[in-house]
Amino acid sequence: MAALAWLLIPLFAAVGAAIWGSWVSRNRTIGDMAELAGYARFRDAMSKSDPGTTDAVSDAV
Repeated sequence: MAALAWLLIPLFAAVGAAIWGSWVSRNRTIGDMAELAGYARFRDAMSKSDPGTTDAVSDAV
């Protein structure tokens, strides 16, 4: 009976690894489009210069 228990441990580990591997390799491209669109809006917002601000270096001189 002890030998059977020692044989079941690797079996459970293999089944667990197969479940984990299938979960990790799942297709997760559904949310990528919204994230990429948000990143594009962020880049656009960061590239625009604010006309109300002045250059800090020119103010210090």
